[in-house]
Order: sequence, then C-alpha cells, then structure tokens
Amino acid sequence: MEERGVAAHKKNAARLGAHIVFADESGFLLIPNVVRTWAPQGQTPIHRHRQGRRDKISVISGISVSPSRHRLGLYYLLFYDNIGQDEVCVFLRELLRHLRGPVIVLLDNSSTHKGKPIEQILGRHRRLRIEYFPSYAPQLNPDEGVWALAKQKLANSCPNDVDELLEDILGSIEAIRNSSEKLRGCIAHSELPFSLR
Repeated sequence: MEERGVAAHKKNAARLGAHIVFADESGFLLIPNVVRTWAPQGQTPIHRHRQGRRDKISVISGISVSPSRHRLGLYYLLFYDNIGQDEVCVFLRELLRHLRGPVIVLLDNSSTHKGKPIEQILGRHRRLRIEYFPSYAPQLNPDEGVWALAKQKLANSCPNDVDELLEDILGSIEAIRNSSEKLRGCIAHSELPFSLR
C-alpha cells in the first residue's frame, strides 16, 4: 500500500533528527459558509452579505512535529490572492527561519508544489526536503484538520469586508495554533499510519 511511503519518511526524519511538517493551503471567501444551526422555533436565521463580492484570503499552513515528537507547532502565512509556487517558497523560507536542523515537508501533488521555484529553494537549502503524499489522499494530511476546524469556527459568520474576514481567520487559526490538543487531534484524526501519530 502507498501509505508505507509515508512511514518511510518518518523513519528518515527520525534518523536525521528532522522536523516533519504536514502542509496544505485553503481559501476563505467573503461569501458566508452556511451550515445548519439552532434557532428559536419559527425564527429562521437570516444572513445578510454583499452579493457579488469575491474577495478572498488564501492561507498556507503546516503542522510541525519536532524530532523528539513532544512538541507540535502550527505555522501559517496569509495572502490576498491565490497561492502559487512563489508563495509556497515564501512559506518554506519562513519555516526554515523558525525551525532549526533538517526539515521534511510533506505536501500533496499539486502543481503549486512542484516546478522551478521549488527546485531552486531545495538547491539553496540543503536541510530542506520535500516529500509528497500519494495522489488523491487528503485524508492522510493532518493539516486538512486545521482547515476543517478553522472553517467550522467561521461557519455562519458574515464579515462585511476583507478586513473583518482577515480578523476572523486570524482568530480561528490562532485558537488552533495555541491548542496542542487540537493539533494532536488533527494528527489523530488523519489516516496516517499508526507509527506517525
């Protein structure tokens, strides 16, 4: 099974004394994410928002696992547009600035995560390695849990503008970042092989 490849990266990380970082991107729109909610009987909740506003904030984040596996961290960057290879490189450089020693980043197989800019950053930073999850396997990436939690907290909110949206996103992600229980939950709820949890 392809998951064995992920377990092999864990062994490499342990041998190298490397941080493992599970990374992914997500986008947040001004259009409300409407989910089922509670309300007094006969009082249907109404969301008012500006129709046609397609403002977006994109976020890339990574859950880091320290070489000793005792510390978890969450690193993220926000962008006012879509995330491309250059933005991924900015994120990788920031990871290297904050994490000492070897760093192994696991990403999905998106074209955003491959190409000349990524190859250049790998050439310049020998302590950085990028590995890829098997194709079509988002359930293996613990960082998907970060986005599920963040979007759950923002459900049914109606920010008036992109500044309010930014504030809501920051509050949501910081609540996850500051909770080792939530970060451990993201790892536990992924379908990673047991040895990685």
